[in-house]
Amino acid sequence: MDLTEGTFEEKHNRAKKMMLWFGIISLIMSFMGWTSAFIVSSSREDWLTDFKLPDAFIVSTVLIILSSITFILAKRALKSDNRQLTTVLLLATLALGIAFIYNQFVGFQEIIDLGYNFTGPTSNVTMSYIYLIAMVHILHVVAGMICLLVVIYNHFKQKYNPTNMLGFELAATFWHFIDILWIYLFLFLYFVR
Repeated sequence: MDLTEGTFEEKHNRAKKMMLWFGIISLIMSFMGWTSAFIVSSSREDWLTDFKLPDAFIVSTVLIILSSITFILAKRALKSDNRQLTTVLLLATLALGIAFIYNQFVGFQEIIDLGYNFTGPTSNVTMSYIYLIAMVHILHVVAGMICLLVVIYNHFKQKYNPTNMLGFELAATFWHFIDILWIYLFLFLYFVR
């Protein structure tokens, strides 16, 4: 299909989707850079090789996967014009996102309790990378939650319906991206020493 074909609204919607994908690609490049730097730095003499990620990060991984599932189900409910179920599932997605962030901070507290801080005399380069990568991801989850709050607000205003779902779809795409990104980061940090 030619990108110049269609109504103004169709072209406008395609442009918004493309802009989201450009943003996602730039985020992928950023996180690939940080994980590449992690690998390169792992040859340092002061690198921790026997560190185990806190269990709270496993819990948060399960939570963010569940949040993607509830978002998918919310989209299906909206396509079926089941507004009440859509509301419940969107609120569940929000609650799971909040629980994800909470568990991330529980994980950071466990790291601090082990005596590792982000900076200062009790820090080391391994932990600094873990803090950096996870905290930047949390910022993106917060951005996703802001998008989700906008979707919930617009849903209550009845802006979306089975034929008009652009904002809903854009938010869902970003949410699923940060979900997949966290799974990659978790597996990377869990297995790469």
